[in-house]
Amino acid sequence: MKSITIQGTKRESVGKKSTKALRDAELVPCVVYGGTEPLNFSAEERSFKGLVYTPEAHTVSIEVDGKTIPAVLQDIQFHPITDKILHADFYQLSADKPVIMEVPVRVTGRSKGVVAGGVLRQTYRKLKVKAIPANLPDEIVVDVTPLKIGNKLYVESLKTDKYTFMHPDNAVVVAVKMSRNASKNAAATADDEDEAVVAEEASAE
Repeated sequence: MKSITIQGTKRESVGKKSTKALRDAELVPCVVYGGTEPLNFSAEERSFKGLVYTPEAHTVSIEVDGKTIPAVLQDIQFHPITDKILHADFYQLSADKPVIMEVPVRVTGRSKGVVAGGVLRQTYRKLKVKAIPANLPDEIVVDVTPLKIGNKLYVESLKTDKYTFMHPDNAVVVAVKMSRNASKNAAATADDEDEAVVAEEASAE
């Protein structure tokens, strides 16, 4: 999995006044959990661009006071109006300790249902998985080629030994729905078939 680096500065004070001063300076208050004790630090907001504003999944190398901490983003808070980053929580990675993170879903193929006039609906753009760092996938690839109109692909069919999905087995990842055009075509076909049956019966009489 790709990794990005975030340069940080350890925070000595974590009060509201200190936090406000950091945000005014376009710095993001952050915390890393999972170590012997939480580490509070701040980082420039622009350093989050490659982590937050991308469809790809990344691990993070946090550099604070000459130390490098491997981690994953666990939670991030945005201002409801300006969308500025208000706070970020990270979780430190350990080689033998499972971690939970969101991974993008990439759809491949063209379903039989879409070819027949249906519409593909993707319920999840990302899925939460739990795994040791070495088994974290870059993405979840979903082949929709076999799906016909009315078919659904569930989380259960994506199971693997390398990681666990943090979703119910019956959660629908993608589905092929009947489109209006396909519905009209099906109705028109049914009408034509009915007319053909009536004509055939009349001819027989």
